[in-house]
This record gives sequence, C-alpha cells and structure tokens, in this order.
Amino acid sequence: MRVEEWLGKENQLGVDIWNGKYKFNDESFDEWIDRVSNNNPQLKQMILEKKFLFGGRTLTNYNTGKNASTSNCYSSGYAPDSVVGIMDLAQKMALTYKAQGGQGVSLSKIRPKGSKISGGYESDGIVPFMEIFNTTTASISQGGSRKGALMMSIDAWHKEAETFITIKSEQGKIEKANLSLEIDDEFMDCIKLYYDTGEVKTIHRIFEYVSGSIEYDVIPINLYKKMCQISYDWAEPGIIYTDRFRNYNIMQHDNEYNIITGNPCGEQPLPKHGACNLGSINLSEYVVNPYTKNASFNFDDFLHGVDVAIRGLDDVIDYGIQYHALEEQKEMARNYRNIGLGVMGLASALVKLGLPYGSDKSLELIDDIGFKMFKQSVLTSSEIASEKGSFPKYSDLVWDSDIIKEHFNSLEIELLKEKGLRNCSLLSIAPSGSIGTMLNISTGCEPFFRISYKRKTVSLHKDEEVYYDVLIKELEEYQTINQTKEIPDYFISSESINWKDRIALQGVLQQHIDTAISSTVNMPNESTVEDVERLYLFAWESGLKGVTIFRDGCKRLGILTTNEENNEEEKQSNTNELPRGYIIQVDDNVVGKKRTLMTGCGSLHCQAFFDPISGELLETYFSKGSSGGCVNSYIGLSRMISLSARAGVDIYSIVDQLNSSGVCPSYATRSAVKKDTSKGSSCPVAIGNVLLDMYNEMQSEINEDFEYKKPNKKDNKPTKNNNISENKIKRPCPQCGDELVFEGHCISCLSCGWSKCE
Repeated sequence: MRVEEWLGKENQLGVDIWNGKYKFNDESFDEWIDRVSNNNPQLKQMILEKKFLFGGRTLTNYNTGKNASTSNCYSSGYAPDSVVGIMDLAQKMALTYKAQGGQGVSLSKIRPKGSKISGGYESDGIVPFMEIFNTTTASISQGGSRKGALMMSIDAWHKEAETFITIKSEQGKIEKANLSLEIDDEFMDCIKLYYDTGEVKTIHRIFEYVSGSIEYDVIPINLYKKMCQISYDWAEPGIIYTDRFRNYNIMQHDNEYNIITGNPCGEQPLPKHGACNLGSINLSEYVVNPYTKNASFNFDDFLHGVDVAIRGLDDVIDYGIQYHALEEQKEMARNYRNIGLGVMGLASALVKLGLPYGSDKSLELIDDIGFKMFKQSVLTSSEIASEKGSFPKYSDLVWDSDIIKEHFNSLEIELLKEKGLRNCSLLSIAPSGSIGTMLNISTGCEPFFRISYKRKTVSLHKDEEVYYDVLIKELEEYQTINQTKEIPDYFISSESINWKDRIALQGVLQQHIDTAISSTVNMPNESTVEDVERLYLFAWESGLKGVTIFRDGCKRLGILTTNEENNEEEKQSNTNELPRGYIIQVDDNVVGKKRTLMTGCGSLHCQAFFDPISGELLETYFSKGSSGGCVNSYIGLSRMISLSARAGVDIYSIVDQLNSSGVCPSYATRSAVKKDTSKGSSCPVAIGNVLLDMYNEMQSEINEDFEYKKPNKKDNKPTKNNNISENKIKRPCPQCGDELVFEGHCISCLSCGWSKCE
C-alpha cells in the first residue's frame, strides 16, 4: 500500500505531514506501518483502519534505533532558587530538547525581585531566569526537526505573578514558551466571592526562601482581571487549576508522586523528571451507518480498541526507556510507566451521528464514552500487571483515589487489587493536531475550526510558509451519502459554539480523564474581556484542570485562517493574499495617523498611513529632531515596514517581528529614571505597540463610520472613494503637520516645502 491510498489522494496536506514528520529515512508505507505497530497484527489493523495512532514522537522514533525519545511530554519540576541550579536545569532542558522532548517548568520557588541575596544585594527575580530558559528553548532543535517546546508556569500567589503574565505583551520577551498561571481553589474562591457579592479580598502572603523571607499583599481579583485582559489580547497565559490538576488522579494519595506542572500543551500533569507516551483513539471510525438515521456508536469495537491501544502504549515504554536524555527521566519511566491514551475525531464522530457539538445528547454520549474508556483502560492495565507485573512504585493506595471510586464499585476494586496496575496514569486528551490533521479529521476533543479554512505550515517546507485549502471531508461524505448540497445545522464550527457549551463538554469529559485535557476555547472577535473573566470562572466551577482561550483577531497569530471565498466576513491573514513579489502601489487616497513616542533617546514621531477601504497598513514614517545613526536606522526601519505592509504582510506579523528585538539599555535606563517612556522595551517594540494602536483605531473607525465593501483580495489595491471625509485622508507633514501630497514619485508638503522621494 502507498500512503496516498491510506490517506486519500486528495489529502495532500496529510501526505505531506506523513512524509515530512513521520517517515523514517526512505522507508515505504508498508515498512512504516510494520515499524510503528511493532509488528503487532491487532495494532497494525487499527492503524490501517485509522482507528488509532501513537503520538508524534512515537510515530517518528519508535523502532528506528535513533537516539531520540518516544515521549512527547516531560516535566522539569520546580526551577531551583539559585543561579547554579538554574544553569544546571538549563543544561538538562537542552539535553531533553535534543532528544526531541518538550517540557514544562514551574517558577514558583524562585524568590521574587527585591528579595535579599548573599552579599547584601537584591534578587532580580524571575525575569532573568525566564530569559535563560527561553534562549535555551530557542537555541536547541528537537532532533534537528523543530525548536524545543516549553511551558513555564508560576503560582498566582507569587509576588511576581503580574510580571509573569504581562512579560510577553509589555516587554516583547519570552517568545519561545507557553505561559500558564497556577491558580488554586483559595485564589478562585476569592474570585467567585467578588462575582457573587462584589467583595474585594486582600491576602497577606509570606514567601520564604533559604536565606530569608519577603512579605507582600495580593489582591486576587485585580490580578485575575489583569490576566484576563492579557489573555483577551494575546491568548496567553492559560490557567492551571492546581488543586484538581495535582489531586484528581490515580496517584492522589501517594505522597512520593508530587505533581508540579505539565507539559507544553498542558494535558499531562507530571512530577519532576516525569515522562509520558501518548496515543489517540479516532472516535469517528467507531460510528456505524454514519450520516443516516440509523447511525450509532459501536462501543464493543471501541472498547476492544482501547484494550489494544493501552497494550501498545505500554510496549513503547520498554523500548523508549533507553532513549530518555537524563538518568532521572529513565528512572521515573521505569518506576511509574506513564501512558496517556486520548481521543481525536470527536467532532467528526458527532456529525456522523447527527449530534450538534455541545448539545445535551452529545454530552450524554461523551459521558458514556469517557466512563467506559476509563474503566476499560484500568481493566487492561490491571490485566497486563497480572501478566508482567505492576509499575515498581505501585501501592494499593491507587484504589483509594477519587477517580477509581467514581468508576468502580467496592467488589470490582477488590478484584483489581489482586492483579495490581501496570501504569500510574492512563488517559490524556492531547491536541493531536498533526496526527488528526494528517487523517483529515477533527483534532483532540476540539470542534471543527471551520468548515473550510486555510492551514499554514512551516515545518514541512524548511521554514517556508505554505498554505493548504482545507474542506472538512465529513461534509462531502454527508452530501454524497444523502445526495444533497445542504449543510445540516449540526455542522458547526468553533466560532459559532457558545463558550459555555464548549466548557461544559470539556467538564463532562474531564471527570473520566485521570490526567488532563489540552483544549483551546475559540472565542469570536466581538467577545469582551468580561466574557473571558466569566469563562475562566465557569471552567473552574466545571471541574476543568486547565484552560486556554484564543480570541479571533487577537494580537497573537494562529496557524489557521479562514477562506474569504467561502466566507467573506471571516478574517484572513494577508500573507497569502498577494502573489509573491507583488508590491502595492500607494496613491494619495490614504488615511494618515500620527503619534509621538518617548524613547530612550528622546521623542520619536511616528506616522502611519492606511488603506481607507480595508484599513490595512500601507506605509510608515519615523522622524527625530536630531541627526545621526539612530535617524538613519529609523529611516531604514520605516522603509522595511512599509515594504512588508505593501507586500501583503499583515500587521500582526510585522509587530511580532518588532517585538522580538528585546530590551534597549537606554530605553530601560530612562524608563527606570524618568518613568516617561512609551509602552515597550525598545524603540522597535514601542513602534510596534503604537502601530497596532493606530491600526485598531482605524478598524474601529471603518466599522463605526463607513459601510465599505472590502476590495477584491486578488487586486488588493486601494481604491478611491469620494465618501471619505477630507480630514481622514491627510498625511501630516513631519515638519509642519500640514497635508502631504504626491507629485511625481515624491511626497511633498505645499506649505513648508518638505519633500521625500520614493
């Protein structure tokens, strides 16, 4: 068999994923499937039928003999509160990345800024150490295939929690890590109290460290609102609800199994040096008579699949132990034998069954699937234990855990005790982004992103951005089977699902998952910060272990964009709108805006000019009152931003690049001494912030004042419109502020004579 036959000839994206990510050297598809199934006939058949796939690291490295991990997930535990400890940890992180493992680390034990250190000095706090971890992650490739993956987290009670949640947005730092705030029940109780009664609580905290302590006050609701605003704008940080994250699991009563933080995607709570092997059951392939009134879910076949998958994942542990980067990781793998079986294709299964995502009937089915899946996974792991032995750190305390008691009666538990348990963790709902996309099904427990969309890939094409047009195959299958062109109401996508329904579904599933669920709640652009505040509170009340949101149109770029030809109202990145090499020519029909910034070197005048129809950025001009090297740098920066904008690069991509410039010493000095600098950490970061501010203002003006039709994206040239008020098309002169005009190929001011040629 060829991979094109397995995935479908029309599924070019899936074929490219298989070739680019999972094929080992020049192996054929038949050789690949023998390798990843470990020549297990039952497992091989499940893979051929697309009913199960291992996680990416296993598909890539299993049975290859490469010195590379088969585990996706690791935890580095708490970052030490010492320079020596931090540098040692950074080295261990680098080795883990080299072996192709992603990891999480908690900063909660690092003493806050201002704490006393040896020599009578004060600590610089968490930021320098975050930068070390960020640089390590950015510098080390995972087996030469991609950069490392990292999640950093911190306790919400930590004195520097606010610094942590704002660091990406305000300082342009820490671009190579996901951020999550660790929030316990005490903190959330304060939040709920505020929303129930309006009471604002102030909690006095003492942070103790080796050589002393520091006292401070925390106002939970203020930090919470700040975090929600940042999440609204930047889709980070996410939240880890630590009490449930650390306690609702099979190892609940084992004091040696100290869960600290999770892996980069958040589905795997782990102790220090813990590792986990992942795999996902494709729920959509267990639907019988799909898209008909007789559609049903085949539970017998599904539970058999769970049994085969659990056994397959357990076998991977034995192979992979030798390839963990650190001896501590090998020891944890031997002692605990963590596995994480999850699901993918949930949304695909629901449409095959004719059930709207988040409906009452869908929740009933998911509840049933989750309950039976967990029971079967425990039964299988117990059966393997009777054959091969329990995990070395096993004790009967596992049977006292809440999740076990909620799924088994006392008689069943006594019978299980006689056999033991092979694995300390069993179920995890990973994103399954790559494997789900390869199979052209919905990923993880997510709804469909869109019925049709464009997907951007970089890693498959040697860092070149390539876009694929994606139409969910389930719609085509439905229309073919039912001989119709209609789109039923239950074909719904993420932007049309109420966030409460989304959270409710995840809450139902979480009660059956002994580890966690990685899921991002998509919110429409018109959502408010208050919606985010309510969402995080509702997620905690629903028993989730963590949650992340992504608001459409926020400042953080996603990998999925909608196709305007299918939905004109959906927003799409400009990156793919213009032919390569095409540069928009700008005429004088533009809208100009001006801001003055205060930088480390004094004032900086920023002007930006926008398309009056689409509101997209077209050109920028930066000027200072002095001459010298900085002035020339501003000219060069202005020209490059203008060229990028006119070549179709969207403003968020431009700002993202500006934010990567880091910290300027002059900027930092003036900010500390005079405290009058504009928002940012350097001139490029400040410019990026103000460009985005002007862009958002422009979009607001268009939406409020005008009802223009967007120009054809294939042309993408600004067009004249006589309805635009005169005061909105002025380009202010940098010298006198009067209107600039175009004469020939030069921009000139008729009042003072200032001129600039293109």
